[in-house]
Amino acid sequence: MFRLKCFVFSLAACLLTASMAFAEDTIKIGAIFSATGPASFLGAPEKNTVLMVQDQINAKGGVLGKKLELIVYDDETDTNKCVLAAERLLKKDQVVAVLGPSTSGNTFAIMEKFSTAKIPLISCAASEKIVVPVKSWIFKTPQSDRHAVLRILHHARARGYKKFAIITVSDGYGQSGQAMLRELIPGLNLGLELVADEVYGPKDTDMTAQLTKIKALHPDAIICWGTNPGPAVITRNMVQLGMTTPLYQSHGVASKKFIELAGKASEGVMLPAGRLIVAGQIPDDNPQKPVLLDYIKDYEGKFKSSVSTFGGHGWDALMLVVKAIEMGGSDNPSDIRKNLEKIERFVGTGGIFDFSENDHNGLDASAFEMVQVKNGDWQIIKD
Repeated sequence: MFRLKCFVFSLAACLLTASMAFAEDTIKIGAIFSATGPASFLGAPEKNTVLMVQDQINAKGGVLGKKLELIVYDDETDTNKCVLAAERLLKKDQVVAVLGPSTSGNTFAIMEKFSTAKIPLISCAASEKIVVPVKSWIFKTPQSDRHAVLRILHHARARGYKKFAIITVSDGYGQSGQAMLRELIPGLNLGLELVADEVYGPKDTDMTAQLTKIKALHPDAIICWGTNPGPAVITRNMVQLGMTTPLYQSHGVASKKFIELAGKASEGVMLPAGRLIVAGQIPDDNPQKPVLLDYIKDYEGKFKSSVSTFGGHGWDALMLVVKAIEMGGSDNPSDIRKNLEKIERFVGTGGIFDFSENDHNGLDASAFEMVQVKNGDWQIIKD
């Protein structure tokens, strides 16, 4: 019996040692994406991307000689499930950093938890409020709504548009965009005027009432701020109402999914977008081009579907964390946070990132191209 107890004890000790050795040989990074639910067009390509990149990195030997272990949760575009996923990653999974969430609202719901836990969160959502004012442990990869609004307004003013109507969704992303539009349309001192300010719900399926009010005010251009499917519904409703007013969308619909949902009504729609969806059209000397083309080849080859801006946000988030780990030679969360702030001229899918203590997004308006739908696809606007 004594020998049996010794054997069991020795076996347990060996298993524990092996388990600890395995843990030491891996770098655990968490992720929360809306892989299903209304925002799945954002989260599904993000999830696909980070798992693909994990496999690519591990096939080349990992990071600092350790394998990456991505622990990915689907929040189903539900805030409560996002909170539960965040708590699980922080308390049970013991990750060194977290990628996501996919949406601004879900990011707002969990940010404070990461600040308290002192674990870096690299959001894949766009709202400027995620990183302004700067919060030590919170970063994001998408271009900010402020810069998107600036690109739209300067482009519209160059075309002679002065009177604007806006229609925004009543969620975190839409409310942030609405605030930027309300601030910048009159605030740029370009003689621009906000003549209509309408709102719709994330689950609304018809916006003809709001558009009828806008139509009666004869704006020079309309700016819609939201993520699918609402913006596609608005685009179709405008055609149904016989409206020919120029329509700008936000970068929240920068994928072919919007064109699929809006159909022929999408022709001529304009918006600011990262260069991923028009990679083949940018000059060969642009440092982003090889990165974009490689990502497109890898993603489309593996998943047999078109890339989107949003999958690119996942690529940027994971690769920035990897870069920070390599820079500091450490996967300690505090070191990752510190080295994220030191990253300069990192060529990503969303732009060329220059982080600092005062900038946890690292992008400006130059990360965008103005694009429009032409013949059922995205084209860079030349003027």
